[in-house]
Amino acid sequence: MALPKNRCVNVTLKPEAMDEKRDQEIKDHAEQDPVEEKLPEQETVEQEEKAADTATEGEETPGADSVDKEPQEVNAETEEEEEPVSGEEDASSPVTGTEAEAETETETETETEAEGDGKETPEAGEEAGEKKSAGKAEITVEEVDYSVFSVDKLLARLDLLLSERPVQEIREDVEHIKVNFYKKIHQEIEEKKKHFLEEGGDPLEFKPAPDPREERFKELLKVYRHKKSVYNKEQEHQKQKNLEEKYRIIEEIKELVNRKESIHKTFQEFRELQEKWRNTGLVPQQYVNDLWETYHYHVEKFYDYIKLNRELRDLDLRKNMEAKIRLCEQVEQLMLEPDIVGAFKTLQKYHEQWREIGPVPKEHKNELWERFREGTRKINKKYQAYFQEIKEIQKKNLEQKISLAEKAEELAATDLHTHREWEEKSQEIRELQKVWKTIGFAPRKQNNAIYERFRKACDLFFNRKREYYAANKEAQMNNLQMKTDLCIQAEALQDSTEWKKTTEDLINLQKKWKEIGPVPKKYSDQIWKRFRAACDRFFENKANYFKGLKQNYQENLKKKEALIEEIASYQLSGDTDKDFAVLQEFQRRWTEIGYVPFEKKEEIGNAYKKVVNDLFNKLNINEHTRSLIKYKTKLEELAGSPKATVKIRKDQEKFINRIKQLENDITIWENNIGFFSNSKNAESLIKDVSVKIENAKNSINLLKEKLRMIDDMDID
Repeated sequence: MALPKNRCVNVTLKPEAMDEKRDQEIKDHAEQDPVEEKLPEQETVEQEEKAADTATEGEETPGADSVDKEPQEVNAETEEEEEPVSGEEDASSPVTGTEAEAETETETETETEAEGDGKETPEAGEEAGEKKSAGKAEITVEEVDYSVFSVDKLLARLDLLLSERPVQEIREDVEHIKVNFYKKIHQEIEEKKKHFLEEGGDPLEFKPAPDPREERFKELLKVYRHKKSVYNKEQEHQKQKNLEEKYRIIEEIKELVNRKESIHKTFQEFRELQEKWRNTGLVPQQYVNDLWETYHYHVEKFYDYIKLNRELRDLDLRKNMEAKIRLCEQVEQLMLEPDIVGAFKTLQKYHEQWREIGPVPKEHKNELWERFREGTRKINKKYQAYFQEIKEIQKKNLEQKISLAEKAEELAATDLHTHREWEEKSQEIRELQKVWKTIGFAPRKQNNAIYERFRKACDLFFNRKREYYAANKEAQMNNLQMKTDLCIQAEALQDSTEWKKTTEDLINLQKKWKEIGPVPKKYSDQIWKRFRAACDRFFENKANYFKGLKQNYQENLKKKEALIEEIASYQLSGDTDKDFAVLQEFQRRWTEIGYVPFEKKEEIGNAYKKVVNDLFNKLNINEHTRSLIKYKTKLEELAGSPKATVKIRKDQEKFINRIKQLENDITIWENNIGFFSNSKNAESLIKDVSVKIENAKNSINLLKEKLRMIDDMDID
């Protein structure tokens, strides 16, 4: 049937056919019956959505299925494109290829569903929520955790859903299955790559084989999209039929005013038409407002014509008012909802319910509408601010990604000539890739472009690196031979117990290892593990050895503390030889006790020197002997020091130089004695010089004895 552009037809009542009483009732009802308010054009949900679209500069306003989360970026790009060498792209990379089409398919589905979903013709005098989908029972399906499914089980589940469930009910299941499917496929590829590398493979040569399960998954997605397309076409066709049916209902309501039968019967027919209207489904969006205004106009005319009983009419109005008050309260409660996107979608449902509710008393009409509109305005404002904030964050993310892309391009253009340079720059590229993964999405218009720019720079760098190593295979084989020689030397030292010398030897081998360039990739891990195993074995043996020694340090400390107390309490007998022999025995016992904990070494050594020096000072022995005894004590203490050899060698060199100096002084003094014979004070001068010569000879004898003590220690 042809659809009229404007069905709002003025109906002229014929007062001459009514008696005076009916005329008065018509007049009374005309004064009391309110005309339902219309939603102002500036507050419609369509325009709120347009405002949100404007706030994001052309970015797609999220629908019911995607508004509360950012669009999925790349996580399975291996489906169509090769990953950058030596580093997979992060989850924030844009989707490309067939998978991207499947990704965006489910986003656009909701837009089709939402077009006729949000604004249906309101019912006059009836409560919202009474609409039912004709002939369709609601199916409740328990939520499934697809993250625990295997790849094959996900395929089987998708196939089962497509064959047994209506296509309009499985959208979320398809999305979850798709996300988990590509996640698991990606994990399998990573495992294969890891195994490939462990077997000595070159990461540049790794390419995953085509997966038939992925092809099967794409076929099922294609089936799903086809079914969805068919379903959407059927829905559009049904909406057109619904539009025609609703216009027929309006025509029947118009005819009710011409009935001559009882008001009760006419009113029952009117109620049946209203029920029929509610049971009729959605209509094309472009006809919604015109259809609603036409329907409401004739409903009001019907109320005027039949002069509905005042009590029944007032009861109906009060019922509508209570329903709209509840909606206002729900909208006000919705303003506290932290989920801004969810609140906006719920608000659209509330607008639909508001339209379905009939008129309210005139005195409350404007008040209720202003209350409802104010809540709507605040929620829309939060909704727009939410996407504006997202937009600002994405702009900052874009700036960071541009900076990373520029650094990657700079590295890709750098001339590198040595293995060390390539390794250093490769690490810098990997660091850039790690940082990239931590940055969120860029604006949708630039997201793909900036990712392609970054990826292109990474690919260029690693392609140049691959070319460099391909041209240096002969040098790498030579490096392999040199590193093999180092492994042999390290293995020859791994069981040595010459801890100090072997430690120095292994450290030198490690330095040589670092100086040698790279080896072929397939031998790299193997040769390194061999060299490291030999080094680790020696150092573990060394650690275990010194760990056993340290267990005795505390006991040695206690013994030395007891010996110090014994020395401090010793009383000299008066016999110098006997006391000196006792003192030497104390020194011997001290030397035999051994090491103490390092942190106590200085403290216990100082305490020992103090008590020993106190005894020496009390002994009646000459300075020469006392000096020798003290130096012997010093040598015994130095024997336990890590730098004993260095310190003793310094003493030895110092003593030799001092002896030479004293011998020169003696020669000069002896020569000078011959010149003093002619002077007036010759005897006095000769005597002074002779004393100096004697003291110098005594010092030389003392130094020589100290040198003999050093020689007796047999220091290398």
